[in-house]
Amino acid sequence: MNSRQMYEMIKERLATYPHWTFHFDARQDTMRIEDRRTNKGVTISLPGVIAKWHEQKDEAVREIIYYVEETLKTMEEAATLSGNERNIYPVIRSTSFPTETKEGVPLLYDDHTAETRVYYALDRGKTYRLIDERMIESERWSRDRVKEIARFNVRSLPTPVKEDRVAGNVFYFVNTNDGYDASRILNDAFLAEMHTRIEGTMALAVPHQDVLILADLRNEIGYDVLAQMTMSFFAGGRVPITALSFLYENGKLEPIFILGKKRRT
Repeated sequence: MNSRQMYEMIKERLATYPHWTFHFDARQDTMRIEDRRTNKGVTISLPGVIAKWHEQKDEAVREIIYYVEETLKTMEEAATLSGNERNIYPVIRSTSFPTETKEGVPLLYDDHTAETRVYYALDRGKTYRLIDERMIESERWSRDRVKEIARFNVRSLPTPVKEDRVAGNVFYFVNTNDGYDASRILNDAFLAEMHTRIEGTMALAVPHQDVLILADLRNEIGYDVLAQMTMSFFAGGRVPITALSFLYENGKLEPIFILGKKRRT
């Protein structure tokens, strides 16, 4: 299964929507699906879908079809911030993620690390819409109001962790599949509380939007395990973010590149 074949498979499954257009980008390994009535759409990273297809076969395709259908249908509906304050959340994306909509409207975002940015989204139940400048201007909201509400809401989310031990190192996973697992990296109180449980070096990773990895690295092998684990999650994620990990020191995140064989920079 290659990207062109996956593109054709998804396109065929969505052929019942005559007002949707499809575009395959071989350079970026993505496909773009747009509703010509609204000029809005979604971009899918095909390698992530293919990686899931090798494990789950048709279930992986059904999942992405459902995601596309719900997202484009939601885009047809008007979205308002007022009255939906409890549904505003921050989302983590890579620094290569667009900073404006297809219509050229700037998205609301903040720099986070050298590898990540924080965008802001209005949760619509089965999907969400990124908040742009036009939305906040039309409702006379300030940027700070959106950001303050979003940060409060993400701190209110539950943070259940699953634990795994490998070669003397401890790995914790937040994986609720609510769309905001990676966003929990912005919960400073949660990170500080986890830091009190760490005996070695604390590291974190947000390979895609549906997982947050926290690592207690107690020996050199732990760095290689974290690198391999992060790359595996990154390749299989529906919304990939970064394959790099971060060291957590004094409440700050510092990206690290693990070269393998116990070397890191």
